[in-house]
Amino acid sequence: MLTMNEISQILESVKEKKPLVHHITNYVTVNDCANMVLALGGSPVMADDLAEVEEMVSFASALVINIGTLNERTIQSMIKAGKKANQLGVPVILDPVGVGATTLRTETTAKLLKEVRFAVVRGNMSEIKMIAGLNVQIKGVDSVAGEEDGVEIAKSLSAKLGSVVAITGAVDIIAEQDRVCTISNGDKMLADVTGTGCMSTSLIGTYAGATTDYFLAAVSGITTMGLCGELAKARLSEGQGIGTFKVNLFDEVSKASVDTLLTGGKIEWL
Repeated sequence: MLTMNEISQILESVKEKKPLVHHITNYVTVNDCANMVLALGGSPVMADDLAEVEEMVSFASALVINIGTLNERTIQSMIKAGKKANQLGVPVILDPVGVGATTLRTETTAKLLKEVRFAVVRGNMSEIKMIAGLNVQIKGVDSVAGEEDGVEIAKSLSAKLGSVVAITGAVDIIAEQDRVCTISNGDKMLADVTGTGCMSTSLIGTYAGATTDYFLAAVSGITTMGLCGELAKARLSEGQGIGTFKVNLFDEVSKASVDTLLTGGKIEWL
């Protein structure tokens, strides 16, 4: 079982190591993801051309693959970079945005999971259920589904993939086979800002670049996003809305400290 001490120590490690986090991600949230990595203390690079991804990932401490805005060119880059990262021992994080919504997303995710070994897979409940082979209804790319069986789904899929599985929602679930926890941090305003899921994945990637315990990286990334969302909401004044909330969110991540995580993390070990 992880302790809050270990979670806080990994934040110190990020600040010290400043891990380079290579992203092949979507163009809706790419700028926010880069700034989120910077806010935490890492160094982002958003290179997706087929001609340079292998070279770029060789410099990286982690690779984040996000399928939010797929095209044939970036699919090839994702696979090429992922394989190279596996060869080099660089952790690869997958965000299967909207898998199940279209054939392209579903087939691409299946191909990625077949050809690349992922340290962490993070998605919402519907995305994770789809990867697990369960029949779910998909509505757009921000789907939600029942969470009553989420722990067992996460544990089962983790064992199948050999990856940490992180399901984000009202209550987050993180599993690495039999290591399981839930996280209750967060605020509903996080869902009103596009890309907070993508940014959570980038936080996980940043933490993964500073540790070899990828369960710890996933727990730390999701706790950081949820807790900083709470703090960002608490700072809003009357008349302020999601624009100010988003700015506050980046501020809170950039100010996050060991004390922040120790006092505010709402983690239950199962």
